[in-house]
Amino acid sequence: MHYAELAKARDELTGPGGAFEIVTIDINGIPVRAYRNALPDVRALWQSTRAFADRTYLVYGDERLTYAEAHARVDAIAAWLAAQGINPGDRVAIAMRNYPEWMLIYWACVSCQIAVVGMNAWWTAEEMAYGLGDAAPRALFLDAERLDRYREIAAQPAGLMLVGVRLPAPEPGVTSFTDVIAQAVTAGATMPEVAIDPDADACIFYTSGTTGFPKGAQLTHRGCITNLYNMLYAAASTALAVQRATGAAPPANPPVPVSLLTTPLFHVTANNCGAYATTAAGGTIVLMYRWDAGEALRIIAQERVTSIGGVPVMAREVINHPDFATTDVSSLTAMSGGGAQVPPDLVHKIEAKVASARPSTGYGMTETCGIITSVSGDFFVDKPDSAGPAMPSYEAKCVDDAGNTVAAGDIGELWVRGAAIIKGYINRPEATAAAITDGWLHTGDIARIDEDGFIFIVDRKKDMVLRGGENVYCAEVEAAIYRHPAVAECCVFGVPDQRLGEEVGVAVVLKPGERLDDAGLRSFCGGLISNYKVPRHVWFMPEPLPRNASGKFLRRELRDRLSKDLATA
Repeated sequence: MHYAELAKARDELTGPGGAFEIVTIDINGIPVRAYRNALPDVRALWQSTRAFADRTYLVYGDERLTYAEAHARVDAIAAWLAAQGINPGDRVAIAMRNYPEWMLIYWACVSCQIAVVGMNAWWTAEEMAYGLGDAAPRALFLDAERLDRYREIAAQPAGLMLVGVRLPAPEPGVTSFTDVIAQAVTAGATMPEVAIDPDADACIFYTSGTTGFPKGAQLTHRGCITNLYNMLYAAASTALAVQRATGAAPPANPPVPVSLLTTPLFHVTANNCGAYATTAAGGTIVLMYRWDAGEALRIIAQERVTSIGGVPVMAREVINHPDFATTDVSSLTAMSGGGAQVPPDLVHKIEAKVASARPSTGYGMTETCGIITSVSGDFFVDKPDSAGPAMPSYEAKCVDDAGNTVAAGDIGELWVRGAAIIKGYINRPEATAAAITDGWLHTGDIARIDEDGFIFIVDRKKDMVLRGGENVYCAEVEAAIYRHPAVAECCVFGVPDQRLGEEVGVAVVLKPGERLDDAGLRSFCGGLISNYKVPRHVWFMPEPLPRNASGKFLRRELRDRLSKDLATA
């Protein structure tokens, strides 16, 4: 394998004068790695795409928008925000499906240094109320489903402007998105002139909280742009290494990318990785109403999709679908998996079944604005259980419980430091201090780094279930279950699941004399937390749950014993 060539490519591309030259900059007294030639902010990225005016930018069903049409609408949204007195430093929330409007609102806000609050579209009314109270946005753009959920909030935020997207009929107190963009199709609108602070918030994306409440991660303009350059570097370094090793010439006319986004835009996987990279290249973003493997195959053939990304189970469902063998997927050049580790068998199945595409993955977090590592093609096939090397904008190390760096190749918690690390969590100084030490982000993942610099994720230090790419924190689910009056004890854990990687399981001890069954517990939880967090597997235990000497539940012991019982049932 061409690992020596990959190292040479890294040195050439990131060294003095290289296209991805790395320098050390100071952010709040912390020295971090950054790209010398990176764009200054996200506004500059969006403005650069005016050059692609006649190309198709967004596709949704039968709807198509060119870059020129998208810019006209983005300019109109930005002008409307300014007219409402929503200024740089304010926040605007988006709560909707992956409609084209999501991207248009996003680019308008970040171009004016207005932070986008990406609200999880699966949130219950209670969770939505918490997010709105925590982030305090000036306006909320939402679709019909989310508007219905918003109406369920007992104490709605005062002064919050509501903008309805794709509503079936006018709603009292709700501005129509059509009215917001009216200037784009009449007299025109002008994007306000705004000087962007690279360390200002570009967006607030929520991660599940270990204390029962989600945390709003502050992704900066610098962090989002750094992540874009990490992805561009990953592609360039891999291509250069392979070309040098094999003598193959680079493709003369590579196709303009057409990317099918399959995961929600309120996550970094779809937004910061999928949308940013495709937009920067002047490519086409294809959106879906909801995930369906058969529909994805139809879209791939119809739109000549070049790349499809999402959680690994989506790639598995595509290649296992009955229509796969009869669908023209020859346009595909890449099938990627993120949000969860790609099982090694899936790497080889993609390589074998999709003749034109190579497997790839990126390991990252909301807290890193996207990827930490990336690996594709021959390197991924050779090390299918690896997440790939850390991108050059990161320092990476594995540490023991005391924060000391472990010996090369040994296992420890992965810490990373670089320009893409979030500023922190809004309104959570203690959580920020616990997660970031002198600029080093504690990933919570147990890993090792091999002699080639490739990172292997071994386990997760945090108590978390990774269900189909969605983080479900045990404490959050437990907090909901404990609100049931019949529950005395509960312990939540991940149960292996062939399709989703993990499902949510819980062991429950009831109070004496109380009665409760699986359906009753799930129904109760469904009113408090999103459906994907509701336990699928429930065990009612006849005696107190096992604990260690400090009184903590033996979560892993419960998981292993009960999951084993499930497998043999």
